[in-house]
Amino acid sequence: MKTTLTIFAFALYSFAITAQTNSIKASPPLSEASPQEVGMSPERLGKIDGMLQEAVDQNKIPGVVALIARNGKIVFHNAYGNANEKGEKLAKNSIFRIASQTKAITSTAVMMLWEEGKFRLDDPISKYIPEFDEAQVLDTFNETDSTYTTKPADNQITIRHLITHTSGLGYGVIDGDERFKKIYAKAGITDLFTAENISIESSVKKLAKLPLHHNPGEKFTYSEGLDVLGYFIEVVSGLPFDQFLRKRIFDPLGMHDTWFYLPEEKHDRLVAVQHQIDGKWKNYPVTFYDTDYPKKGAQRFFSGGAGLSSTANDYATFLQMYLNNGELNGVRILSRTTVQSIMGDQTGDMFGEGKEHYGLAFGVVSKKGQDAGGQGSEGTFDWGGYFNTQYFADPKENVIGVLMKQTQGKVDDQTGWKFRQMVFAAIDD
Repeated sequence: MKTTLTIFAFALYSFAITAQTNSIKASPPLSEASPQEVGMSPERLGKIDGMLQEAVDQNKIPGVVALIARNGKIVFHNAYGNANEKGEKLAKNSIFRIASQTKAITSTAVMMLWEEGKFRLDDPISKYIPEFDEAQVLDTFNETDSTYTTKPADNQITIRHLITHTSGLGYGVIDGDERFKKIYAKAGITDLFTAENISIESSVKKLAKLPLHHNPGEKFTYSEGLDVLGYFIEVVSGLPFDQFLRKRIFDPLGMHDTWFYLPEEKHDRLVAVQHQIDGKWKNYPVTFYDTDYPKKGAQRFFSGGAGLSSTANDYATFLQMYLNNGELNGVRILSRTTVQSIMGDQTGDMFGEGKEHYGLAFGVVSKKGQDAGGQGSEGTFDWGGYFNTQYFADPKENVIGVLMKQTQGKVDDQTGWKFRQMVFAAIDD
């Protein structure tokens, strides 16, 4: 009997520390309202409508879905142009590959487990993934055969390094250093997306054996650190990464259109990736990945850095949770104090202009960035995705902007900066 009671008590304890918690705030989910109700100018929002339609009409982009929300109310949600080369029209609930917009969601999952006392941010990752126990920095590289030598790193990679892109890991096919592109390709690293029968665990364990750009913590180098953390979440939580996100974030927030691999009934809503050939938009071909990865293949690779697909409404819901200091619809995902830490300066000046720093999930606008104009208030957080998607959210103005497109290759697309600048110009109170 004592053993049974002990097991029951442990089960209750395990449930208590992993189950989603409620919030006394009970902020409502996103809903629609008129611009005037939330202090936005209908006329200026109309100019955004005209700008986006013009971009499609002038063949700058094949199509776009745009969403603007303020004070938890959607005041602008429109679809323009085509979803594929067949000319099928985009809809407001069309599904887009969000690529690096996955990173903020993975970071959120990491911080949820951190709140439960599962680890410290400055723990070495090798404590949980032993393959990272001997960090090595690239020393010499042979261009003829891609062989290389290494030297021991000054310190070990920590969870904080991975979440802030300061680990020294590279990014393979999109790495800025040609040496690392070759090293990762030779090692068979899966960098972004795949329809092949590969697990995130196997890819991460291969990655752990490769050299680093620099000593951990030395500087910001955009990397596959969030893929490592996707596997780390599996190790710490005991759940497959996709199931953790579904149970702990997507279902509680009502993000029912956000998936690594889409259920069959959602396949027809997935927008094609397009590129321009002789002035015409064509579906992007299979290259180092198959663009149809969200609906075909083995569906085993859960990339924490690039793998999710979503809608404008779902991603705005995720951002609204952050504007609500970690809570939405009575469900608390993160504490207000944790959100404060996530927005804090972890890296210093990222781009040499002092306008933005990187926190624990997002790029964050500084006072200098605010004063430069067009980026939002100090504390506005943002990022984007490989397939030409963008988002931002301003805690001071309580405004969200999401722009969903699906293009690859060279495009003459000015909608990203114009949209953001014009959204802030449409605030009317």
